[in-house]
Amino acid sequence: MRSAEIRRRFLAHFEANGHTVVPSAPLPFDDPNLLFINAGMVQFVPYFIGQQAAPWQRATSVQKCIRTQDIEEVGKTTRHGTFFQMNGNFSFGDYFKEEAITLAWELSTKSQDDGGFGLDPERIWATVYLDDDEAIDIWHRVIGLPLERIVRRGKADNFWSMGIPGPCGPCSELYYDRGPDYGEPGGPEVDEDRYMEFWNLVFMQNERGAGSDKENYPILGELPAKNIDTGMGMERMAALLQGVDNLYEIDETKPVLDRAAQLTGKKYGEHSGHAASQSHPDDVRLRVVADHIRTALMLIGDGVTPSNEGRGYVLRRILRRAIRSMRLLGWEAESLPELFPVARDCMAPSYPELATNFERIAMIAYSEEQTFRRTLASGTSIFEGAVADVQRSGSPKLPGSDAFKLHDTYGFPIDLTLEMAAEQGLSVDTEGFHRLMTEQRERAKADSKANKAAHGNSPAYRQLRDLGETVFIGYTDLSTETAVRGIVADGQLVNRAQTGQVVEVVLDETPFYAESGGQIADEGTITSDGATLRVLDVQKPVKGLIVHRVEVADGEIGAGTVVRAQVDPEWRRSARQAHSGTHVVHAALREVLGPTALQSGSYNKPGYLRLDFAWGQALNDTTRRDIEEVSNRALREDLPVSVEYMPLQRARELGALALFGENYDTEVRVVTIGGPWSRELCGGTHVDHSSQVGALTVVGESSVGAGVRRVEAFVGLDALRYLANERALVNAVSETLKVPPSEVPDRVAALVERLRVVEKELERNRVQAVLAGAGQLAAQAQSVNGVQVVAVDAPKGVSGNDLRTLALDVRGRLDAAAPAVVVLTSETDGKVSFVAAVNPAGQQSGLSAGDLVKVFAPVLGARGGGKADLAQGAGGDAAKIVEALAAVLRAVAGSPARAE
Repeated sequence: MRSAEIRRRFLAHFEANGHTVVPSAPLPFDDPNLLFINAGMVQFVPYFIGQQAAPWQRATSVQKCIRTQDIEEVGKTTRHGTFFQMNGNFSFGDYFKEEAITLAWELSTKSQDDGGFGLDPERIWATVYLDDDEAIDIWHRVIGLPLERIVRRGKADNFWSMGIPGPCGPCSELYYDRGPDYGEPGGPEVDEDRYMEFWNLVFMQNERGAGSDKENYPILGELPAKNIDTGMGMERMAALLQGVDNLYEIDETKPVLDRAAQLTGKKYGEHSGHAASQSHPDDVRLRVVADHIRTALMLIGDGVTPSNEGRGYVLRRILRRAIRSMRLLGWEAESLPELFPVARDCMAPSYPELATNFERIAMIAYSEEQTFRRTLASGTSIFEGAVADVQRSGSPKLPGSDAFKLHDTYGFPIDLTLEMAAEQGLSVDTEGFHRLMTEQRERAKADSKANKAAHGNSPAYRQLRDLGETVFIGYTDLSTETAVRGIVADGQLVNRAQTGQVVEVVLDETPFYAESGGQIADEGTITSDGATLRVLDVQKPVKGLIVHRVEVADGEIGAGTVVRAQVDPEWRRSARQAHSGTHVVHAALREVLGPTALQSGSYNKPGYLRLDFAWGQALNDTTRRDIEEVSNRALREDLPVSVEYMPLQRARELGALALFGENYDTEVRVVTIGGPWSRELCGGTHVDHSSQVGALTVVGESSVGAGVRRVEAFVGLDALRYLANERALVNAVSETLKVPPSEVPDRVAALVERLRVVEKELERNRVQAVLAGAGQLAAQAQSVNGVQVVAVDAPKGVSGNDLRTLALDVRGRLDAAAPAVVVLTSETDGKVSFVAAVNPAGQQSGLSAGDLVKVFAPVLGARGGGKADLAQGAGGDAAKIVEALAAVLRAVAGSPARAE
């Protein structure tokens, strides 16, 4: 049974039993504590912890999930993967243990002909929490499971909580006996390879307090409403129903692994009698490729793009681990174009949008591979420098700090460092490397834990939200008389705030737009008879609650005070222009470049907008002008701007565009400009007609990551001011050059060409002047231990190449029959260049330019190297040039070159 069919049957079963089918939330979920959704219940957390009332009593979903805490461990076993799907059913104060157990048992054991999974009921085991006699009774009395196949387990295994104070409860897990080929008999406590867990039923019935770890915390009592949260692992069920060993062999993963093996000439599992239990390096790398390609496909599909921070950095690491694994398997060509289409075909039956958007997904992925191939080239250069330092020191081992820096700063993989170090006859201090990696992980975990605790302990927001949603009237009104619901200072509810304080204020209703959807918050004032508050920012820390960060300009404000909230009208007018302008530019991009130029992010404030979109190359001047022309034509046509509220599915049917990574409610707001020309899901503020945007001028286009470009533009008065400044600049240049504005480009081009000719002539004259001094420098030669030595600091400003030419010229002017050494330095802008040259007679006597540079460079604190006849370097402290030259003279004096 294919995974897509497992998904369909799961949702159909629970929908038939009164559950609302809820779409998977995007992987990059809007939560300050999570990079990605990592469990099926994440999007339902506000309902479980009481922040919001659930819109349904029963729900079911198949949630895309990613766990990234131990990416480096992926592939070492067959049990762990990065991307997975969690099939879940949820009850919010409706049914509880008996129905949850019954529903899971029915779907698991019902025949496939009748729409179930057809698992053999005689091979299913259940685990329960130690003292959960109620669950044991249901399993035995209601389901008929023999007591010998019901196992009591402790808190670590069978008691669930979020890790912070809040809801918790016992679990009951379902295991399937895969038979003696997989391990010993005796149930899950004996062997969890033979007995595979496939479903976890969480009975959310208690409230826990703070504790030190997963097992040590107090149970404060029972919840007023008991909830159900279950998770059935899609990949595990697929493995059971497809008769394969593990997630790497199911229909959504194995074809990618097979293609990687085919390309590299490897055979998966050939090094062991049982592929599921072996860990030969080739098999580990094939599993890494299979897992990471699928994960990257899903991440890019949900709008994540590679970058050096946050979610984008995780994606970059995953892609680069896959690429590097292919390289270590022997594949040197680009690998993603060979693998991504296979992953698309595997996943599209469940997620058809992957096929629809594949051109955009591929563009981003393939661009990242090209970037990484360049990184490997530059990282190799840095690696070689580190190796040279180690070899000079005589150590056989590359320090862990160097390996960590290559990995962390330059994206250079540790296993590639190990491979290349071995080629140089060196080992790597892997213990030091892993210690630094562990320290980095611990810092990240500490930060995450701190954030999690802070978010979990925000009772002020929850208390205010419990009083009801903040009513937003800002779509139609810019001012209102309302009451102060509460004041928050340093995370705590307070009664009053005085002049000079910066606090957060919650109103019963507000005209202020809270920052979201790329649009920044409104500015304005909140006033009462005794106080004036300047609004600095507006946010939604909890869904349904709008919080105003304010500075008390004068007076005193208290909870319950009646106030007037007033948005700055000019601010809002310009903000509306910018947000509608963003939609116009997005539509223009799609008209000019095609439907794959989809927005991946935006930012707009009064008079200014920027829009990030999927595209693999820079836009030329003609394309930029076309985008600007299409945008302004839409403004001139005075297209109507309309807003409608409709079900999400209806919006999708109409072709409304959604921002990747956003999680939308079942009822959405659709903003349309000119009918189907621009139709997007959006909660922002907009003009009524496109002409109200005013003028629009594109002022910038740049890259913000692999396969992602950014367009910037001004709108309205800001666009006119920008054009006025440009006109003033052109007029000033025109007057300076004494030509009409239309002739300015040609005149500037002519001047630039003349400047190039003059610069070349000056360069020739300068080189000739430097070389003309070669005779004078040769005349300064001194005899040291029978060697002709010129060791001087040349005039400032001589470049490295010119210094090399000068040193060779000086060497050529010395007596060729006698050993000769030339060491020259020159300082340019505080930086030192240096060259050493030794003639053939000197080399025959045992002198080496490379050895002399190794004497010279460390004194400066610089690096350098070369061969016996010529060596050079740069860097270091210019104040130590004299000391370094003296060190060279001492080295020559102490050499046995010409003792006679």
